[in-house]
Amino acid sequence: MATQKTHDLVSIGGGMGGYVSAIRAAQLGLNTACVEQEAALGGTCLRIGCIPSKSLLESSELFHETKNGLSEFGIKVLGVELDLGKMLKKKDTVVKSLTSGVAGLLKKNKVTRYTGHAKLVAPGRLVVKNGDEETEIAAKHIIIATGSKVAPLRGVEMDGDRIGGSTEALGYPKVPEHLVVIGAGYIGLEMGSVWLRLGSKVTVLEYLDRILPGVDAEIAKEAYKVLERQGFVFKLGTRVTGARVKGDGCVVEIDGGDPIECDRVLLAVGRVPNTDDLGLDRVGIRLDERGRIPVDEHFRTGVPGIYAVGDVIPGPMLAHKAEEEGMACAEYIVTGYGHVNYDAIPGVVYTNPEVASVGKTEEELSQSGVPYKKGTFPFQANGRAKALGHTEGKVKILAHAKTDRILGVHIIGPRAGDLIAEAAVAIEFAASAEDLARSSHAHPTLAEAMKEAALAVDGRSIHI
Repeated sequence: MATQKTHDLVSIGGGMGGYVSAIRAAQLGLNTACVEQEAALGGTCLRIGCIPSKSLLESSELFHETKNGLSEFGIKVLGVELDLGKMLKKKDTVVKSLTSGVAGLLKKNKVTRYTGHAKLVAPGRLVVKNGDEETEIAAKHIIIATGSKVAPLRGVEMDGDRIGGSTEALGYPKVPEHLVVIGAGYIGLEMGSVWLRLGSKVTVLEYLDRILPGVDAEIAKEAYKVLERQGFVFKLGTRVTGARVKGDGCVVEIDGGDPIECDRVLLAVGRVPNTDDLGLDRVGIRLDERGRIPVDEHFRTGVPGIYAVGDVIPGPMLAHKAEEEGMACAEYIVTGYGHVNYDAIPGVVYTNPEVASVGKTEEELSQSGVPYKKGTFPFQANGRAKALGHTEGKVKILAHAKTDRILGVHIIGPRAGDLIAEAAVAIEFAASAEDLARSSHAHPTLAEAMKEAALAVDGRSIHI
Protein backbone atom coordinates (compact mmCIF):
# COMPACT_ATOMS: atom_id res chain seq x y z
CA MET A 1 0.00 0.00 0.00
CA ALA A 2 1.38 3.39 -0.99
CA THR A 3 2.27 5.98 1.62
CA GLN A 4 0.06 9.06 1.36
CA LYS A 5 1.25 12.65 1.83
CA THR A 6 -0.25 16.10 1.40
CA HIS A 7 1.46 19.40 0.54
CA ASP A 8 0.38 22.82 -0.63
CA LEU A 9 2.82 22.75 -3.54
CA VAL A 10 5.02 20.12 -5.16
CA SER A 11 7.77 20.82 -7.69
CA ILE A 12 8.63 17.92 -9.98
CA GLY A 13 12.35 18.16 -10.74
CA GLY A 14 15.31 19.05 -8.57
CA GLY A 15 16.99 21.39 -11.04
CA MET A 16 17.04 25.18 -11.08
CA GLY A 17 13.36 25.56 -11.89
CA GLY A 18 12.25 22.90 -9.45
CA TYR A 19 14.22 23.48 -6.30
CA VAL A 20 14.09 27.28 -6.63
CA SER A 21 10.29 27.28 -7.04
CA ALA A 22 9.95 24.99 -4.02
CA ILE A 23 12.19 27.18 -1.86
CA ARG A 24 10.47 30.39 -2.92
CA ALA A 25 7.03 28.92 -2.23
CA ALA A 26 8.24 27.80 1.21
CA GLN A 27 9.55 31.30 1.91
CA LEU A 28 6.07 32.59 1.10
CA GLY A 29 4.49 30.28 3.64
CA LEU A 30 3.45 27.16 1.70
CA ASN A 31 4.07 23.59 2.78
CA THR A 32 6.21 22.51 -0.17
CA ALA A 33 7.98 19.46 -1.54
CA CYS A 34 10.45 18.73 -4.32
CA VAL A 35 10.64 15.44 -6.22
CA GLU A 36 13.85 14.36 -7.96
CA GLN A 37 14.60 10.90 -9.32
CA GLU A 38 18.38 11.30 -9.16
CA ALA A 39 20.18 10.88 -5.86
CA ALA A 40 21.91 14.23 -6.29
CA LEU A 41 19.95 17.46 -6.55
CA GLY A 42 20.65 20.34 -8.92
CA GLY A 43 19.37 18.94 -12.20
CA THR A 44 21.24 18.70 -15.48
CA CYS A 45 22.96 22.06 -15.05
CA LEU A 46 24.58 21.32 -11.74
CA ARG A 47 25.21 17.59 -12.09
CA ILE A 48 26.11 17.04 -15.76
CA GLY A 49 25.94 20.41 -17.48
CA CYS A 50 26.82 23.99 -16.60
CA ILE A 51 28.89 23.42 -13.48
CA PRO A 52 31.08 20.43 -14.45
CA SER A 53 31.67 21.88 -17.92
CA LYS A 54 32.81 25.20 -16.43
CA SER A 55 35.17 23.36 -14.10
CA LEU A 56 36.76 21.59 -17.08
CA LEU A 57 36.81 24.80 -19.12
CA GLU A 58 38.66 26.61 -16.34
CA SER A 59 41.07 23.72 -15.73
CA SER A 60 41.82 23.21 -19.43
CA GLU A 61 42.36 26.95 -19.91
CA LEU A 62 44.82 27.04 -17.01
CA PHE A 63 46.67 24.07 -18.50
CA HIS A 64 46.79 25.66 -21.95
CA GLU A 65 47.90 29.04 -20.61
CA THR A 66 50.59 27.48 -18.45
CA LYS A 67 51.91 25.44 -21.35
CA ASN A 68 51.65 28.03 -24.11
CA GLY A 69 50.78 31.51 -22.94
CA LEU A 70 52.93 32.61 -20.01
CA SER A 71 56.19 33.45 -21.76
CA GLU A 72 54.90 36.88 -22.86
CA PHE A 73 54.41 37.70 -19.16
CA GLY A 74 58.03 36.85 -18.41
CA ILE A 75 57.19 33.49 -16.84
CA LYS A 76 59.18 30.45 -17.92
CA VAL A 77 57.57 27.08 -17.24
CA LEU A 78 59.22 23.75 -17.96
CA GLY A 79 57.82 20.22 -17.93
CA VAL A 80 54.11 20.99 -17.92
CA GLU A 81 52.14 17.74 -17.79
CA LEU A 82 48.44 16.90 -17.85
CA ASP A 83 46.94 14.86 -15.01
CA LEU A 84 43.53 14.21 -16.55
CA GLY A 85 42.39 12.01 -13.70
CA LYS A 86 42.99 14.76 -11.17
CA MET A 87 41.32 17.33 -13.42
CA LEU A 88 38.21 15.15 -13.63
CA LYS A 89 38.30 14.56 -9.87
CA LYS A 90 38.38 18.33 -9.30
CA LYS A 91 35.26 18.64 -11.46
CA ASP A 92 33.49 15.93 -9.46
CA THR A 93 34.43 17.60 -6.17
CA VAL A 94 32.92 20.89 -7.29
CA VAL A 95 29.71 19.16 -8.37
CA LYS A 96 29.39 17.18 -5.14
CA SER A 97 29.87 20.30 -3.04
CA LEU A 98 27.11 22.16 -4.87
CA THR A 99 24.62 19.29 -5.01
CA SER A 100 25.06 18.85 -1.26
CA GLY A 101 24.52 22.58 -0.93
CA VAL A 102 21.14 22.35 -2.69
CA ALA A 103 20.08 19.57 -0.32
CA GLY A 104 21.05 21.85 2.55
CA LEU A 105 19.00 24.70 1.12
CA LEU A 106 15.89 22.52 0.90
CA LYS A 107 16.36 21.43 4.50
CA LYS A 108 16.97 25.01 5.67
CA ASN A 109 13.73 26.15 4.06
CA LYS A 110 11.78 23.13 5.34
CA VAL A 111 11.09 21.75 1.87
CA THR A 112 10.32 18.01 1.90
CA ARG A 113 12.44 16.07 -0.56
CA TYR A 114 11.20 12.92 -2.28
CA THR A 115 13.52 10.68 -4.28
CA GLY A 116 11.96 8.85 -7.20
CA HIS A 117 10.10 9.26 -10.49
CA ALA A 118 6.97 11.39 -10.28
CA LYS A 119 3.90 10.68 -12.37
CA LEU A 120 0.66 12.63 -12.47
CA VAL A 121 -2.40 10.47 -11.86
CA ALA A 122 -5.02 13.22 -11.67
CA PRO A 123 -5.16 17.01 -11.26
CA GLY A 124 -3.71 17.67 -7.82
CA ARG A 125 -2.40 14.13 -7.39
CA LEU A 126 0.83 12.37 -8.25
CA VAL A 127 2.68 9.19 -7.40
CA VAL A 128 6.40 9.01 -6.67
CA LYS A 129 7.97 5.64 -7.35
CA ASN A 130 11.37 4.72 -5.97
CA GLY A 131 12.12 1.07 -6.59
CA ASP A 132 9.33 -0.91 -5.00
CA GLU A 133 8.20 1.99 -2.85
CA GLU A 134 5.37 4.29 -3.87
CA THR A 135 4.26 7.55 -2.30
CA GLU A 136 0.98 9.19 -3.23
CA ILE A 137 1.01 12.96 -2.89
CA ALA A 138 -1.94 15.34 -2.96
CA ALA A 139 -1.12 18.98 -3.71
CA LYS A 140 -3.20 21.98 -4.68
CA HIS A 141 -0.35 23.26 -6.85
CA ILE A 142 2.07 21.16 -8.94
CA ILE A 143 4.98 22.69 -10.89
CA ILE A 144 6.56 20.60 -13.66
CA ALA A 145 10.26 21.45 -13.94
CA THR A 146 11.82 18.31 -15.36
CA GLY A 147 14.28 20.02 -17.68
CA SER A 148 15.63 18.68 -20.97
CA LYS A 149 17.77 15.96 -22.50
CA VAL A 150 20.12 15.61 -25.48
CA ALA A 151 18.31 15.88 -28.79
CA PRO A 152 18.85 12.81 -30.99
CA LEU A 153 19.89 12.94 -34.63
CA ARG A 154 18.73 10.37 -37.16
CA GLY A 155 21.50 8.00 -38.12
CA VAL A 156 23.71 8.78 -35.11
CA GLU A 157 24.00 5.62 -33.03
CA MET A 158 24.76 6.76 -29.50
CA ASP A 159 26.40 4.04 -27.42
CA GLY A 160 27.04 6.11 -24.29
CA ASP A 161 30.78 5.79 -24.73
CA ARG A 162 32.43 6.46 -28.07
CA ILE A 163 29.39 8.28 -29.41
CA GLY A 164 27.58 10.31 -26.78
CA GLY A 165 26.34 13.66 -25.63
CA SER A 166 27.71 16.27 -23.28
CA THR A 167 27.50 13.92 -20.28
CA GLU A 168 29.99 11.51 -21.85
CA ALA A 169 32.20 14.40 -23.02
CA LEU A 170 32.59 15.50 -19.40
CA GLY A 171 34.42 12.31 -18.50
CA TYR A 172 36.49 10.91 -21.36
CA PRO A 173 39.10 8.68 -19.67
CA LYS A 174 41.82 9.95 -21.99
CA VAL A 175 42.26 12.81 -24.42
CA PRO A 176 40.88 11.78 -27.83
CA GLU A 177 43.30 12.12 -30.72
CA HIS A 178 40.42 13.27 -32.90
CA LEU A 179 37.04 14.43 -31.56
CA VAL A 180 34.18 15.13 -33.96
CA VAL A 181 31.54 17.49 -32.64
CA ILE A 182 28.16 17.48 -34.36
CA GLY A 183 26.66 20.92 -33.86
CA ALA A 184 28.29 24.35 -33.50
CA GLY A 185 26.13 25.65 -30.67
CA TYR A 186 27.33 26.61 -27.23
CA ILE A 187 27.57 23.05 -25.87
CA GLY A 188 29.58 21.77 -28.82
CA LEU A 189 31.99 24.71 -28.81
CA GLU A 190 32.49 24.69 -25.05
CA MET A 191 33.21 20.96 -24.79
CA GLY A 192 35.21 21.14 -28.01
CA SER A 193 37.31 23.88 -26.41
CA VAL A 194 38.08 21.69 -23.40
CA TRP A 195 39.48 18.83 -25.43
CA LEU A 196 41.18 21.07 -28.00
CA ARG A 197 43.17 22.73 -25.21
CA LEU A 198 44.11 19.34 -23.80
CA GLY A 199 45.49 18.16 -27.13
CA SER A 200 42.69 16.81 -29.32
CA LYS A 201 42.11 17.60 -32.95
CA VAL A 202 38.55 18.90 -32.95
CA THR A 203 36.37 18.89 -36.07
CA VAL A 204 32.99 20.63 -35.82
CA LEU A 205 30.25 19.67 -38.27
CA GLU A 206 27.39 22.17 -38.56
CA TYR A 207 24.34 21.96 -40.80
CA LEU A 208 23.95 25.75 -40.99
CA ASP A 209 26.38 28.08 -42.75
CA ARG A 210 27.43 29.71 -39.46
CA ILE A 211 28.29 28.86 -35.87
CA LEU A 212 26.33 29.82 -32.73
CA PRO A 213 22.79 29.93 -34.10
CA GLY A 214 20.77 32.66 -32.40
CA VAL A 215 23.79 34.76 -31.48
CA ASP A 216 24.16 38.17 -33.14
CA ALA A 217 25.66 37.41 -36.58
CA GLU A 218 28.48 39.97 -36.34
CA ILE A 219 29.61 38.54 -33.01
CA ALA A 220 29.28 34.93 -34.21
CA LYS A 221 31.37 35.72 -37.29
CA GLU A 222 34.15 37.09 -35.12
CA ALA A 223 33.93 34.06 -32.83
CA TYR A 224 34.36 31.81 -35.85
CA LYS A 225 37.58 33.56 -36.85
CA VAL A 226 39.01 33.44 -33.34
CA LEU A 227 38.15 29.78 -32.74
CA GLU A 228 39.49 28.77 -36.13
CA ARG A 229 42.81 30.43 -35.26
CA GLN A 230 42.85 28.39 -32.06
CA GLY A 231 42.73 25.18 -34.09
CA PHE A 232 39.06 24.27 -34.49
CA VAL A 233 38.33 22.67 -37.87
CA PHE A 234 34.90 23.84 -38.99
CA LYS A 235 32.86 22.19 -41.71
CA LEU A 236 29.79 24.40 -42.14
CA GLY A 237 26.80 23.63 -44.34
CA THR A 238 27.41 19.96 -43.59
CA ARG A 239 24.63 17.46 -43.05
CA VAL A 240 25.52 14.44 -40.94
CA THR A 241 23.76 11.33 -42.16
CA GLY A 242 25.16 8.82 -39.72
CA ALA A 243 27.69 7.99 -37.02
CA ARG A 244 28.64 4.60 -35.68
CA VAL A 245 31.32 2.85 -33.69
CA LYS A 246 33.95 1.17 -35.83
CA GLY A 247 36.50 -0.95 -34.01
CA ASP A 248 38.18 1.18 -31.36
CA GLY A 249 36.98 4.38 -33.01
CA CYS A 250 34.07 5.91 -34.86
CA VAL A 251 33.07 6.85 -38.35
CA VAL A 252 30.87 9.83 -39.19
CA GLU A 253 29.09 9.96 -42.51
CA ILE A 254 28.23 13.25 -44.17
CA ASP A 255 26.06 14.08 -47.15
CA GLY A 256 28.12 14.52 -50.29
CA GLY A 257 31.49 13.99 -48.61
CA ASP A 258 33.93 11.32 -47.51
CA PRO A 259 33.33 9.61 -44.14
CA ILE A 260 35.31 11.03 -41.22
CA GLU A 261 37.12 8.63 -38.90
CA CYS A 262 37.76 9.72 -35.32
CA ASP A 263 38.17 8.50 -31.75
CA ARG A 264 34.99 9.94 -30.29
CA VAL A 265 31.84 11.75 -31.36
CA LEU A 266 30.02 14.42 -29.36
CA LEU A 267 26.41 14.94 -30.44
CA ALA A 268 25.43 18.51 -29.60
CA VAL A 269 22.60 19.53 -31.92
CA GLY A 270 20.42 20.85 -29.12
CA ARG A 271 18.16 19.62 -26.37
CA VAL A 272 14.54 18.52 -26.14
CA PRO A 273 12.05 18.78 -23.24
CA ASN A 274 12.18 15.90 -20.78
CA THR A 275 8.52 14.97 -20.42
CA ASP A 276 8.79 11.18 -20.58
CA ASP A 277 6.34 9.16 -18.50
CA LEU A 278 4.99 12.09 -16.49
CA GLY A 279 1.35 11.16 -16.97
CA LEU A 280 0.61 14.31 -18.94
CA ASP A 281 -1.95 12.60 -21.18
CA ARG A 282 -3.74 11.25 -18.15
CA VAL A 283 -4.44 14.72 -16.79
CA GLY A 284 -5.20 16.26 -20.18
CA ILE A 285 -1.97 18.12 -21.00
CA ARG A 286 -1.10 18.05 -24.71
CA LEU A 287 2.41 18.89 -25.93
CA ASP A 288 3.09 21.30 -28.79
CA GLU A 289 4.78 20.35 -32.06
CA ARG A 290 8.23 20.56 -30.42
CA GLY A 291 7.34 18.46 -27.41
CA ARG A 292 6.95 21.43 -25.05
CA ILE A 293 4.21 22.06 -22.50
CA PRO A 294 2.06 25.05 -23.51
CA VAL A 295 1.58 27.60 -20.72
CA ASP A 296 0.14 31.11 -20.36
CA GLU A 297 1.96 34.19 -19.08
CA HIS A 298 1.61 32.89 -15.51
CA PHE A 299 3.04 29.43 -16.33
CA ARG A 300 -0.36 27.79 -16.04
CA THR A 301 -1.05 24.76 -18.19
CA GLY A 302 -4.56 24.06 -19.44
CA VAL A 303 -5.18 22.01 -16.29
CA PRO A 304 -6.05 24.01 -13.14
CA GLY A 305 -3.39 23.73 -10.45
CA ILE A 306 -0.66 22.41 -12.78
CA TYR A 307 2.14 24.73 -13.90
CA ALA A 308 5.35 24.30 -15.89
CA VAL A 309 8.66 26.19 -16.01
CA GLY A 310 12.14 25.90 -17.51
CA ASP A 311 13.21 23.73 -20.42
CA VAL A 312 9.83 21.98 -20.73
CA ILE A 313 8.15 25.20 -21.91
CA PRO A 314 8.95 27.53 -24.84
CA GLY A 315 11.94 29.85 -24.61
CA PRO A 316 15.72 29.53 -24.31
CA MET A 317 16.92 26.44 -22.48
CA LEU A 318 18.97 28.23 -19.86
CA ALA A 319 19.33 27.38 -16.18
CA HIS A 320 18.90 30.98 -15.05
CA LYS A 321 15.77 31.33 -17.20
CA ALA A 322 14.33 28.31 -15.37
CA GLU A 323 15.32 29.86 -12.04
CA GLU A 324 13.56 33.14 -12.82
CA GLU A 325 10.45 31.29 -13.98
CA GLY A 326 10.44 29.09 -10.90
CA MET A 327 10.55 32.11 -8.62
CA ALA A 328 7.92 33.99 -10.63
CA CYS A 329 5.61 30.96 -10.74
CA ALA A 330 5.77 30.46 -6.97
CA GLU A 331 5.17 34.17 -6.41
CA TYR A 332 2.19 34.17 -8.76
CA ILE A 333 0.64 31.20 -6.97
CA VAL A 334 0.91 32.91 -3.58
CA THR A 335 0.63 36.62 -4.36
CA GLY A 336 -1.10 36.74 -7.75
CA TYR A 337 1.87 38.36 -9.46
CA GLY A 338 5.12 36.99 -10.88
CA HIS A 339 7.46 38.70 -13.34
CA VAL A 340 10.05 37.56 -15.89
CA ASN A 341 11.43 40.01 -18.45
CA TYR A 342 12.53 37.76 -21.28
CA ASP A 343 14.32 40.65 -23.00
CA ALA A 344 16.67 40.85 -20.01
CA ILE A 345 17.78 37.20 -19.83
CA PRO A 346 21.43 36.92 -20.85
CA GLY A 347 23.13 34.02 -22.58
CA VAL A 348 26.82 33.13 -22.35
CA VAL A 349 29.11 30.86 -24.35
CA TYR A 350 32.14 30.00 -22.20
CA THR A 351 34.71 29.65 -24.95
CA ASN A 352 37.85 31.77 -24.90
CA PRO A 353 37.08 34.53 -25.58
CA GLU A 354 33.63 34.31 -24.04
CA VAL A 355 30.53 35.31 -25.97
CA ALA A 356 27.64 36.95 -24.14
CA SER A 357 24.38 38.51 -25.26
CA VAL A 358 21.21 40.02 -23.84
CA GLY A 359 18.21 41.55 -25.62
CA LYS A 360 17.67 41.77 -29.36
CA THR A 361 20.22 40.93 -32.03
CA GLU A 362 20.86 43.30 -34.93
CA GLU A 363 19.14 40.82 -37.26
CA GLU A 364 16.01 40.74 -35.11
CA LEU A 365 15.79 44.54 -35.05
CA SER A 366 16.29 44.78 -38.81
CA GLN A 367 13.70 42.12 -39.54
CA SER A 368 11.10 43.74 -37.27
CA GLY A 369 11.73 47.21 -38.69
CA VAL A 370 12.81 48.78 -35.39
CA PRO A 371 15.03 51.84 -35.98
CA TYR A 372 18.29 51.48 -34.08
CA LYS A 373 21.75 52.92 -33.57
CA LYS A 374 24.88 50.87 -32.98
CA GLY A 375 27.97 51.52 -30.93
CA THR A 376 31.00 49.23 -30.72
CA PHE A 377 34.29 49.30 -28.88
CA PRO A 378 37.19 46.83 -29.33
CA PHE A 379 39.03 45.29 -26.39
CA GLN A 380 42.21 46.03 -28.32
CA ALA A 381 41.77 49.63 -27.11
CA ASN A 382 41.06 48.68 -23.49
CA GLY A 383 43.93 49.05 -21.03
CA ARG A 384 42.86 46.22 -18.74
CA ALA A 385 42.49 43.82 -21.66
CA LYS A 386 46.00 44.68 -22.82
CA ALA A 387 47.37 44.01 -19.34
CA LEU A 388 45.58 40.65 -19.27
CA GLY A 389 46.93 39.76 -22.69
CA HIS A 390 43.42 39.09 -24.01
CA THR A 391 42.47 41.77 -26.51
CA GLU A 392 40.32 39.88 -29.01
CA GLY A 393 36.71 40.91 -29.40
CA LYS A 394 34.42 43.86 -28.83
CA VAL A 395 31.36 45.22 -27.08
CA LYS A 396 28.36 46.03 -29.28
CA ILE A 397 25.38 48.06 -28.04
CA LEU A 398 22.14 48.48 -29.95
CA ALA A 399 19.85 51.34 -28.92
CA HIS A 400 16.55 52.66 -30.27
CA ALA A 401 17.23 55.38 -32.82
CA LYS A 402 14.59 57.71 -31.36
CA THR A 403 14.40 56.94 -27.62
CA ASP A 404 18.03 55.78 -27.11
CA ARG A 405 16.70 52.90 -24.99
CA ILE A 406 19.12 49.96 -24.95
CA LEU A 407 17.63 47.09 -26.95
CA GLY A 408 20.50 44.64 -27.07
CA VAL A 409 24.11 44.18 -25.97
CA HIS A 410 26.48 41.63 -27.48
CA ILE A 411 30.03 40.93 -26.34
CA ILE A 412 32.88 38.74 -27.47
CA GLY A 413 35.92 39.13 -25.31
CA PRO A 414 37.55 38.45 -21.94
CA ARG A 415 35.06 37.78 -19.12
CA ALA A 416 32.11 38.67 -21.30
CA GLY A 417 29.92 36.45 -19.13
CA ASP A 418 30.51 38.75 -16.17
CA LEU A 419 30.30 41.99 -18.14
CA ILE A 420 26.87 41.12 -19.57
CA ALA A 421 25.27 41.46 -16.13
CA GLU A 422 25.54 45.24 -16.35
CA ALA A 423 23.73 45.16 -19.68
CA ALA A 424 20.98 42.90 -18.30
CA VAL A 425 20.36 45.33 -15.44
CA ALA A 426 20.35 48.24 -17.88
CA ILE A 427 17.69 46.59 -20.03
CA GLU A 428 15.65 45.56 -16.99
CA PHE A 429 15.51 49.19 -15.86
CA ALA A 430 14.89 50.51 -19.39
CA ALA A 431 18.16 52.45 -19.39
CA SER A 432 19.32 54.46 -22.38
CA ALA A 433 22.75 54.28 -23.97
CA GLU A 434 23.25 57.78 -22.56
CA ASP A 435 22.54 56.48 -19.03
CA LEU A 436 25.24 53.85 -19.44
CA ALA A 437 27.66 56.29 -21.08
CA ARG A 438 27.36 58.78 -18.21
CA SER A 439 27.80 56.17 -15.47
CA SER A 440 31.33 56.19 -14.08
CA HIS A 441 33.27 52.97 -14.67
CA ALA A 442 36.41 52.25 -12.65
CA HIS A 443 39.74 52.49 -14.46
CA PRO A 444 41.38 50.30 -15.57
CA THR A 445 38.66 47.67 -15.99
CA LEU A 446 37.18 45.63 -18.79
CA ALA A 447 33.84 47.27 -18.00
CA GLU A 448 35.15 50.51 -19.48
CA ALA A 449 34.59 48.90 -22.87
CA MET A 450 30.89 48.90 -22.07
CA LYS A 451 30.94 52.63 -21.33
CA GLU A 452 32.90 53.35 -24.50
CA ALA A 453 30.48 51.31 -26.63
CA ALA A 454 27.61 53.29 -25.10
CA LEU A 455 29.41 56.51 -26.00
CA ALA A 456 29.94 55.16 -29.51
CA VAL A 457 26.17 54.82 -29.99
CA ASP A 458 26.18 58.62 -30.22
CA GLY A 459 29.46 58.72 -32.10
CA ARG A 460 31.53 60.11 -29.23
CA SER A 461 33.73 57.29 -27.98
CA ILE A 462 36.83 58.79 -26.33
CA HIS A 463 39.49 56.11 -26.63
CA ILE A 464 39.24 55.13 -30.26
